[in-house]
Amino acid sequence: MVMTATKLRENVYKLLDEVAQTGVPIEVSRKGKLFLISSTETRSKLSRLKKHPTIKEEDLDSIVHMDWSSEWSPVL
Repeated sequence: MVMTATKLRENVYKLLDEVAQTGVPIEVSRKGKLFLISSTETRSKLSRLKKHPTIKEEDLDSIVHMDWSSEWSPVL
């Protein structure tokens, strides 16, 4: 999402905190030029994953030990 410099100025601290927390850069447009505000710290995509509300940790063992042999067929 591209925002104007005026919008950035209105919420500069909130937006900087958001970039620091999420790692997602902000694009700012001013006088026909595009600027990118990003954090110098790189975060992996996996660190930004959110827990899925319907999966519980105790369900993971049942998924891992599930018998999938009836679903599998060799590629011919």
